[in-house]
Amino acid sequence: MLRRLMAIFVTVAIILGAGWFVMRRSDIGYDRLESMYANTDSWFMPMGGDMRVHYRDLGPRNAPVLVLVHGFSASLHTWEPWVQGLRKDYRVVSLDLPGHGLSRCLDVSETGIPQFVDTIDHVTRELGIAHFTLVGSSMGGHTAWNYALAHPDRLDGLVLVDASGWPKSEEEADASPLVFKLLANPLARSVMKDLDMTGMIRGGLEDSFVDQALVTEEMVQRYAALGRAPCHREAILNLMTGRNGRTEANAGALAAITVPTLILQGEQDNLVPASHAEKFNEAIAGSTLKLYANVGHLPQEEATDQSLADMRYFLETQVYAPAEPPEEDEAGVN
Repeated sequence: MLRRLMAIFVTVAIILGAGWFVMRRSDIGYDRLESMYANTDSWFMPMGGDMRVHYRDLGPRNAPVLVLVHGFSASLHTWEPWVQGLRKDYRVVSLDLPGHGLSRCLDVSETGIPQFVDTIDHVTRELGIAHFTLVGSSMGGHTAWNYALAHPDRLDGLVLVDASGWPKSEEEADASPLVFKLLANPLARSVMKDLDMTGMIRGGLEDSFVDQALVTEEMVQRYAALGRAPCHREAILNLMTGRNGRTEANAGALAAITVPTLILQGEQDNLVPASHAEKFNEAIAGSTLKLYANVGHLPQEEATDQSLADMRYFLETQVYAPAEPPEEDEAGVN
């Protein structure tokens, strides 16, 4: 009987091992990825050695500056609808965070919010940008509010789009998409690290949108391919451990943010509950909250027109509003 059980165990192990080898996927080189996903607006900023950060810098050089930061496992492509709607009137800088998109990893063991904050600071200073409005989606929002706390003197405004950072309740954690639950498990992460994740990526994207028609095959393949850039999978796994200086949001810390702040949130977000946006709104004095019905985790892609209109109104009325003309005295003299 024991011999029989051992034979079954060995057979199952062989089948699983064979399946792992079949599903295993190698890295895709940066040269190939750049030929697929860079364009004529792409630039690469040296960060020491062979490390480079991919960014795009569009719009009038003398216009107010907007810096757009994507979320977990995403890339600057998430902002393309907004970039096209803003570049006429603003200088718009979008970038791939280290270990994402077409950016190389920096110190992969340090991948996390503090490294992202430093990267934004370095890139903007190298571009000669003294002040700007910082816009962050999801993990990029987590990075953005941390940047606002670390460098308050450099920001004109702050925009948080379905921003992460608040601790999740047990109920909220249970409701997270399957891919995030699996990646939260150390054993599952080690097994999945080199596997074809296309199916899970598709499922994760479908969880991010209410309108499933927006999850195109091109989008799925882009996420999957960029996730296979050298060292990116290790960087993503490091992010999942959350051990590299990630701070959790709390009302006391966020009260220090005094720049004009806009908070945008999809009400049907399966990753970051809408209640978290309300917490940001309560914690940051004078902030403005916009909730979008029947919209998921990425309002900039799913509710482009409305979110862009709200962004423009915020910039025009609260951040870069024209100066009030001086009042005349009774004699009509200024």
